Amino acid sequence: MEPLTTAAIALGSVVATKALERTGEMVGETLWNKTGELLVKLKKHSPNVVAAIEKAPTTPLDYGNAVIEVEAAAKADPEVAQAVQEVATAAQAETNPKFVDIMTAPNLTKLADKIGQVVMSGGTGKVQDMRF
Repeated sequence: MEPLTTAAIALGSVVATKALERTGEMVGETLWNKTGELLVKLKKHSPNVVAAIEKAPTTPLDYGNAVIEVEAAAKADPEVAQAVQEVATAAQAETNPKFVDIMTAPNLTKLADKIGQVVMSGGTGKVQDMRF
């Protein structure tokens, strides 16, 4: 899988996991654990991105910048690269129907839109500049 695609899947997985957590739903234990491990390893290289991810979905996240930061950290540190790949693999194996629906979005704008629909009351959301 292309590194940028893997980084996008990993980032989307982390944010989607957090979004579902806020709605009272959970993802599988493997994805949950791998997400936590990625955030710990990523924090060494990109503490600002981790802080922004941890605030999502209540605070808008610049997905484009976050994916670039995650990819750069993965290129700089093999441990981060492995953690990103493990999250991507766990995300692709996840069976929670809402998570699967979020992750099948064809691009990050639609991903953010789907996350917004899950999180926002009323079930709808608007996305501007890949933020929600």
